[in-house]
Amino acid sequence: MEGDAGKGLECQKTMVGRVTDDGNAADMAIIPSCCLKAKASDPELEAKCHSTVVSGWFSEPGLCSGKAGKRVYFNNPMWPGEAHSLVVERILYKEKSEYQEILVFESSAYGKVLVLDGIVQLTEKDECVYQEMIAHLPLCSIQSPQNVLVVGGGDGGVLREISRHSSVELIEICEIDKMVIDVSKKFFPELAIGFEDPRVQLHIGDAAEFLRHAPEGKYDAIIVDSSDPVGPAQELVERPFFETIARALRPGGVLCNMAESMWLHTHLIQDMISICRETFKGSVHYAWASVPTYPSGVIGFLICSTEGPPVDFIHPINPIEKIEGALEHRRELRFYNSEIHTAAFALPSFVKREVTFLRDSPTMAKRNSVS
Repeated sequence: MEGDAGKGLECQKTMVGRVTDDGNAADMAIIPSCCLKAKASDPELEAKCHSTVVSGWFSEPGLCSGKAGKRVYFNNPMWPGEAHSLVVERILYKEKSEYQEILVFESSAYGKVLVLDGIVQLTEKDECVYQEMIAHLPLCSIQSPQNVLVVGGGDGGVLREISRHSSVELIEICEIDKMVIDVSKKFFPELAIGFEDPRVQLHIGDAAEFLRHAPEGKYDAIIVDSSDPVGPAQELVERPFFETIARALRPGGVLCNMAESMWLHTHLIQDMISICRETFKGSVHYAWASVPTYPSGVIGFLICSTEGPPVDFIHPINPIEKIEGALEHRRELRFYNSEIHTAAFALPSFVKREVTFLRDSPTMAKRNSVS
């Protein structure tokens, strides 16, 4: 990262250690985040980084068995010091693609679960929150969107939600890992149905490279459904990537980008907002929603507009309820509505204090002066 934008990722090291017989952590060591995609550094423990199912439980990060029943805890740098677990009824699929390990299992509480490199991407029960919010927050904020690009999103859920918007003429998606698409079509057809829309054009490849060659001003909206910014995905929260997005958007075009948890990553949110305020020149906001199976139970969205016609993200100009057939297209909406849209921008006091660009933004200052 350039300049201050790198501060939020300085701590991205992975803690690896073993648990002693009395339950205390021992022999802790710091190794680079690439250990998430490689063997453990201690050969004596004979563990693998992505052995995430142990004794019938999936844990994120993984709990792995070593010699003499010892357990090794792999602490993901994005949420250090905690783990999230689900009971596994049966493993449905586990293979390694060119880019990552892909796991699908049936859980007892959330239905089928998609996991990439040991990190939960979605579950059948709560996928509606993320898919609906990341699509409709931007698309309901502008009038009659026509050309939309999705970065990532290989499960198809974001495509399914975009297809509710009848004004959209072109839905392009750039996904680097074709195996994710194939696995989703087999095990998550209720999401992958998004690929069946005739407006969808699929591109397999690197999104940063794709955007560098995109025509200037082509898109009304770009939706970045990316993985956590660890390892290769780190470039998706860096200035050059946001600059290519801004260039590809029309004046007054909008971006909606996954933006982590306000409970865990205010430093990263601060960095992203700083970059985006300098890059997009329009409105920049942070919104959030509750997703039970994501770390801390919360996920955030960074939503921005380029310089041009002003965009009021908080009050949707293109409400989903007024789009003919949108509420039940493909599948009935389960989470998003216009009230939820507006409420998503209401921020806790600690977030306003810790993320200065939210506290000091012109919109916030105007709101405070009125109150």
